[in-house]
Amino acid sequence: MTKTPAPASTRPPARPALRLPRLDPWSLGAALIAALVLVPILAVVWMGFFPTENIWPHLLATTLPRYFRTTVILMLSVGLLAGAVGTGAAWLVTMYRFPGRRWLQWALFLPLAIPAYVGAYALVDFLEYAGPVQRTLRAVFGWQSARDYAFPEVRSLGAAIVVLSAALYPYVYLLARAAFREQSGGTYEVARALGAGPWRRFFRVGLPLARPAVAAGMAVAMMETVNDFGTVNYFAVQTLTTGIFTVWLEQFNAGGAAQIALVILGLVLMLALLERAGRRGLRFHRIARQTRPVTPETLLGARGWLATGLCLVPFVMGFVLPIGVIGSHAASSSEGWADPGLIRAAINTVLTGGIAALITVAAGLFMVYGVRLSGRQLPRLLLPVTTIGYAAPGAVLAVGVLIPLAAADHKLADGILALTGSDPGLILTGSAFAVVYAWGVRFFAIAQSAADGAMGRVSPSLPMAARSLGRTRRGVLSSVYLPLIRGSVGTALLLVFVDCVKELPATLILRPFGFDTLATRTYEKASLENLTDAAPAALMVSAVGLAAVVLLARTHR
Repeated sequence: MTKTPAPASTRPPARPALRLPRLDPWSLGAALIAALVLVPILAVVWMGFFPTENIWPHLLATTLPRYFRTTVILMLSVGLLAGAVGTGAAWLVTMYRFPGRRWLQWALFLPLAIPAYVGAYALVDFLEYAGPVQRTLRAVFGWQSARDYAFPEVRSLGAAIVVLSAALYPYVYLLARAAFREQSGGTYEVARALGAGPWRRFFRVGLPLARPAVAAGMAVAMMETVNDFGTVNYFAVQTLTTGIFTVWLEQFNAGGAAQIALVILGLVLMLALLERAGRRGLRFHRIARQTRPVTPETLLGARGWLATGLCLVPFVMGFVLPIGVIGSHAASSSEGWADPGLIRAAINTVLTGGIAALITVAAGLFMVYGVRLSGRQLPRLLLPVTTIGYAAPGAVLAVGVLIPLAAADHKLADGILALTGSDPGLILTGSAFAVVYAWGVRFFAIAQSAADGAMGRVSPSLPMAARSLGRTRRGVLSSVYLPLIRGSVGTALLLVFVDCVKELPATLILRPFGFDTLATRTYEKASLENLTDAAPAALMVSAVGLAAVVLLARTHR
């Protein structure tokens, strides 16, 4: 007997086949890199909210308000001063011709090569009681001691503001100059025809159109101010960053350091949100595809020399003075150049910085390529989040790196001891691994942004053609993308390396015992008032930074 099939309406619905997501090694690798970059930030948040020993009430009742107040005053003052100097210098070299303009427009980049803490050592040496300025005053006026005359306190909050502004204004100058150069010359001709003078053209036309660039430069300058440790510590200015060192290294309280680090993260996040909110609703568009460039106006006589003097002041303060003072000490330190400690510090800096730069750029390249291959929403959302490490100060990242890494180090050592019977010691935190990891997280945004921008300029038809010819994904990366973006990759390598060489707070906390870099050697010698021995290392750090600035200036011609 044959069975009659059941009507279609009474058949049980077929179960959909369970589809597991395909495990793509590129996507998995990108997710792993994102996790490694975000772990220190998440560790700081976790330790801040759930510390082993909660000293939050004690901090609120004692030092935290002072740390916070000083940090905010310093950050806002440097942002405003660096913004005014950078924007004014960019406006002058773009809109006017005056004596020295041709070389000054490039010379104004050079203070980027000088770490702020080097500028601090130079300024104190130049202005202190035994320095050339006060010696000259005493010789000219016949004064015998400091009681005979009044001289401003060199190691003060005001001096720290001046030094940091002189070191950081190029961030504003770089972006503002590019914004002014991209504006239409016709706009200013119309404003001039309507009777607008130079000041009105600046405040009513130029500055509003360049506002996003100026705001972005000021935000970077303020974030770098929050990150600074060497300058504020040398000037005896107590900020949130110095508070992390005090609570952790002097009071041995990692939870309290994490809580202060959490305040810094909140401050940086608030700064980023305020900058974004300030640009909300504003739109800036070019009115034509090809706009007539700005024609500089010639300044004659005293006005031209005044413009030259105004541009010379930040260049002298940010570059000439530090290089002159440090260079004079370095020239007189013949023994310092042959010091084995300096040679070891230079080798450590080159090796560690080179390894960190290679790993960071390779990870950024891998992550960007993996996100492009995945085509999924989650990896694309993680891509911008991984840039938060650049906004986080080095001391904050050191807290987030050392605590979880130390826990992992102990577990790793216990595992090796159980398997082999020998104690390997601290492998991760007892070597330069922690320093390389922190540098990679701190400067991952540079590598990722460079890779993303470079790959975005490659025509999609080229990798598609390579795939149709049988190339694997790895083959497309090696034979299509890398040859086309090698210039951007090389620039990213240099910039990451230079930033690693100059980084001080994270290196001071994470370096193993007896491990010095050029930055830490400079800081330690200068802290002992031994600027002669600190000068060779400081000059080498500045020379490395100068190479990056020259490359940066060439790309902004």
